[in-house]
Amino acid sequence: MIRQPIVCILGHVDHGKTSLLDKIRGTAVVAKEAGAITQHVGASYIPLESIRKICGPLLDRMNLKVEIPGLLFLDTPGHSAFVSIRERGGSIADIAVLVIDINQGIQAQTDEAINILKTFKTPFIIAATKIDRVDGWVSNKDLCFFESFAKQPQHVKNKAEEKLYRLVGQLSERGFESERYDRVSDFKKVVAIIPCSGVTGEGVQEVLMMVTGLAQSFLKKELETTEGMGKGSILEVKEMKGMGMTVDAILYDGQISKGDWLVVGGREAFATKIKALLVPPPMKEMRLEKQFVSVDTVTAAAGVKICAPNLDKAMAGSPIVAVKYESLIEGVKKELEATTKSIEIETAAEGVILKADTLGSLEALIFSLKKRSIPIKKAEVGSITKRDISESDAISDSFKKVIVAFNVHVDESTEKELKDKKIKLLKSDIIYRILDEYDAYLENESKRIRMDKLSSIVRPAIIKLLPGMVFHTANPAIVGVEVVEGVIRHNYPLKKNGKEIGYIKAIQSEGTSVDEAKKGEKVAVSIDGPTVGRHIKEGDELSTILTAKDLKMLKELGMLDEVELAEKIQ
Repeated sequence: MIRQPIVCILGHVDHGKTSLLDKIRGTAVVAKEAGAITQHVGASYIPLESIRKICGPLLDRMNLKVEIPGLLFLDTPGHSAFVSIRERGGSIADIAVLVIDINQGIQAQTDEAINILKTFKTPFIIAATKIDRVDGWVSNKDLCFFESFAKQPQHVKNKAEEKLYRLVGQLSERGFESERYDRVSDFKKVVAIIPCSGVTGEGVQEVLMMVTGLAQSFLKKELETTEGMGKGSILEVKEMKGMGMTVDAILYDGQISKGDWLVVGGREAFATKIKALLVPPPMKEMRLEKQFVSVDTVTAAAGVKICAPNLDKAMAGSPIVAVKYESLIEGVKKELEATTKSIEIETAAEGVILKADTLGSLEALIFSLKKRSIPIKKAEVGSITKRDISESDAISDSFKKVIVAFNVHVDESTEKELKDKKIKLLKSDIIYRILDEYDAYLENESKRIRMDKLSSIVRPAIIKLLPGMVFHTANPAIVGVEVVEGVIRHNYPLKKNGKEIGYIKAIQSEGTSVDEAKKGEKVAVSIDGPTVGRHIKEGDELSTILTAKDLKMLKELGMLDEVELAEKIQ
């Protein structure tokens, strides 16, 4: 049996994901969103008759015979929910529509979405939205893009093509060959770009047609469903008036029926009896729909609201399995717990500690860190705990004394405790931003450690006493010098002709005390020990005195020029 493909819409915030889906559904969900930005994952079923109605003669012109029963669209808030909608080893989405504003091109969350699509090897097309905002564009409501484009003035066509190929270039930089959909000859190798508008409806026909055509052409095997136990993933856990706690879920395989046992995965899987199954009407958004239809059975693929006791223990992103017989529960629980344990990590080695909001987020985060060879001590779903802080505090290597909080709240007291214990906290809801911040932390920490090591040793230097710049002859001698080679700092011992004559007590530059002076700089130094005229005089060259330990540290730090200078003045 062939089910409807699960189509995930994702991309940068405010690039028009929900508006595009609204146009397909003929609803106005985006207007109901807080700030017109999607807050939670939503599911909408688009039946076959609606696909035919929207695409109209375009299907005949492209000689496309629709064989699938419809499409199940998932609208996500960027990328984070996408990785939560998962099964073992990947996302449950069969195909994705990556929405990119053609005027803005690839943005922060677009890059994140691309990386997630790569991680889960999800095929995708690109909906290049907001084509109606290209300067001079003449809108043709609900017309397919190709026909509307043909009606545009030449200078507008040129501008649209320019924006399109800027996007093609950006995708090429990220390892993807792409082209406008009507110019693609091999859809297995080239990502199709469909310019469109969720406001005017231009190009929406092609988006729907491309998703339908590609899914049934290349994903037939993936769309075959099995009979029996239903398998799905939780989108959201929320209370419903009169129903208590419920879960919104996506069923991607099998069947689920009223009266079945629902096994909910997690670190400690549990089972509960299904009291009711509710589905939104076709073309309606499950996330915001108020009027649901009560059904006895739901067959994959579908969005379904499940009512059952004890669902407050469920967690977004967790896998679910529906079984008819109580005798099957223990076996399924063990399997789901094993899935959780296979994702969550705990090792004895030193490394960063990861905390994420869902299993899917955690899996994507682990994948990204492992790809960069970043060591992981522990990875779990949930907030930062006292145990996490203790374990991180025990790590001696500052490069690994890091806790990553992906899309989880960190309260002020926890942040303060981490800061007091000098544990680096990296928090974001964008994986690549966490990676960038970790790289920046490593760079800054390397510089700090290097500077600490350098400040603990004497570095090689030669200074020359300047004529007419004797300010005090003794106790201490204060003289003007030029740093001929190297670097001088406070407390550096000095020698003349191989004989120790004192040490640098202070350094001043233009009347202000400074910590160090480098080659080419002229400063006043106070030297404890010598007397000007007896031990040192104008024009003399003095050099610093290094120990074998100082020289060894310079070699370890790769300071080859200073090693050479040190050997010269020894």
